[in-house]
Amino acid sequence: MAEPSAATQSPSISSSSSGAEPSAPGGGGSPGACPALGAKSCGSSCAVHDLIFWRDVKKTGFVFGTTLIMLLSLAAFSVISVVSYLILALLSVTISFRVYKSVIQAVQKSEEGHPFKAYLDVDITLSSEAFHNYVNAAMVHINRALKLIIRLFLVEDLVDSLKLAVFMWLMTYVGAVFNGITLLILAELLIFSVPIVYEKYKDPSKTPWNRQKKGRISIWKPEMQQLLKHHLIVIMLLLVL
Repeated sequence: MAEPSAATQSPSISSSSSGAEPSAPGGGGSPGACPALGAKSCGSSCAVHDLIFWRDVKKTGFVFGTTLIMLLSLAAFSVISVVSYLILALLSVTISFRVYKSVIQAVQKSEEGHPFKAYLDVDITLSSEAFHNYVNAAMVHINRALKLIIRLFLVEDLVDSLKLAVFMWLMTYVGAVFNGITLLILAELLIFSVPIVYEKYKDPSKTPWNRQKKGRISIWKPEMQQLLKHHLIVIMLLLVL
């Protein structure tokens, strides 16, 4: 009598276990999470995802504005001039604030102490263990890059070496029109504008993490294609002119 009851219970158990599996690809995360990362932990990748998708407008605006000003400054002035002006601007702010707080304390006869004491007491020393961890992590990428360079330049695979040659040949034409700073400005404008435009105008039912088992390539709304086309044309004209 015990066997039939076990048999009747097994289908429900198997169905519940099988029903729990499809929920994994969706991630089950919040709308602000990284859908493309799935069940992986966010970490730095999710932080970059949130940054370029403008999850925190103030944070993204600060990063975008600061880096854009830096690149525009480097396009107009030398690196030495830009670094010098940045240091002078930072020193002007800190010295002015330090003198202002000293005058206020003298007038009010208060003993608040140094205005930056909380930051001066912060321990910023880098331990040897942390330093070795960073070095080891960097060495992995350096060794991988060296192996790739040797493989390409010593023609281990003829097709890959020819691909590199063709790519470098095409880059000569790109270099004749743009310089490195201009390409960095263009890349930043695209990174901080295209993803948010895509997210706004995409069709949610056709995204890779929401499509059905047979799968259909995610398509864009018609107005999004026109918007991206005009967006890229405006950016290219601004950089060329």
